[in-house]
Amino acid sequence: MTKSTTSFASRIAGAATLALAALPMAALSTAAHAAETVKVADLNLMTPQGAAVLDGRIEKAAFKFCADRRAVPDWQACRAGVRAELTQKAEVLRQAQSAQAQKTFAAR
Repeated sequence: MTKSTTSFASRIAGAATLALAALPMAALSTAAHAAETVKVADLNLMTPQGAAVLDGRIEKAAFKFCADRRAVPDWQACRAGVRAELTQKAEVLRQAQSAQAQKTFAAR
């Protein structure tokens, strides 16, 4: 990779990290629900501990978001949907953290 390509990629990764850390991840919301948020700014998703804490937070948010579902299949589908969305968003953050870590390591 050339220096300009690396610099551009580093800027994108840094911007993505800041944007994702500054904004809480929210589950799909409807008029009937207030969005559940999951705090991620304090987590390092590159570690097993950070990933485990995030998984617990996602589970708690899914449980709260879907609590009003009465039918078990609806409740299970809702929780699966919330988990899928938040897991997908967490992967974007994980990739941004990885890119930022690589940039920091390369600068040393």
